[in-house]
Amino acid sequence: MNSSSSLPLLSVVIPCFNEASTILDIIDRVRLAPITPKQIVVVDDGSSDGTRELLAGLKAEDLTVLMHDRNLGKGAALATGFAAASGEICIVQDADLEYDPSEYPIVIEPIISGKADVVFGSRFQGAAPHRVVYFWHRVGNGFLTLLSNMMTNINLTDMETCYKAFRSEIIKSITIHEKRFGFEPEITAKVARMDCRIYEVGISYYGRTYEEGKKITWKDGFRAIWCIFKYNVWSK
Repeated sequence: MNSSSSLPLLSVVIPCFNEASTILDIIDRVRLAPITPKQIVVVDDGSSDGTRELLAGLKAEDLTVLMHDRNLGKGAALATGFAAASGEICIVQDADLEYDPSEYPIVIEPIISGKADVVFGSRFQGAAPHRVVYFWHRVGNGFLTLLSNMMTNINLTDMETCYKAFRSEIIKSITIHEKRFGFEPEITAKVARMDCRIYEVGISYYGRTYEEGKKITWKDGFRAIWCIFKYNVWSK
C-alpha cells in the first residue's frame, strides 16, 4: 500500500507509562510510518520518570497529548485515546520499541480494502523477524489465546498482541471496562460477539526484557484468564 492523502485518516493511539527513554523515539517512528494522513494521540498514564515533561514540551499539528493525573492502567489510557481519536481507523501503538510503525500499511490494509472491521497483528505467523526472549511468556500467550478462542469461536494466533486496528466506529461503540492489560481479552470478546469481520496479519516483534522496561507480569496473566470468562460467559 502506498502513502496517499486520499487514504482515510489513521489515528495512532499511544498509551504510555514511564517511557521517558523511548517516547520521543516512538513518536518520531510513527511520523515516519508510510501512511498519511495520521493523527497521533499520546496518553500519559501518570508517569513519574520525566515522560510527562517531555510530552508537555511537544507542540505539533498532528499530535494530541492527554494526561492522566494518576496511573490508571493501559486499558484506561486506551479508552481516553480512542475518545479523542478523529480518524476513520484507529490503531494501538505501545510506547516502547517492541512494534514497528513502518508495518502500519500491512496491518490496516484489510480495513482499507473493505474486507475487515478489525485487524490483529500476529507476532506468531509470517516470516517477519521476532526477537527470542521468554519461553514461559510464549507458553502463557498461547494458552490465553487458546482459551479466548474456545470462548469466542474465532481462531486467532495472538490475542495479546499490541497491534490491533479498528474501524473507528467499531471501537468507539464499545465501552471499555478493563483498566489494565485485561483490555486485550475484553476487546477480543466484544468484537467477536459483534460479528465483526476480524483478520490477522503477520508482523515483526522486537520484545523487551524486564531489565529493558517490560511491565506485564504473571499477575496480568491471571487477570486475563478472569477477563476471558467474564466477558465471554458472565458479562454480555
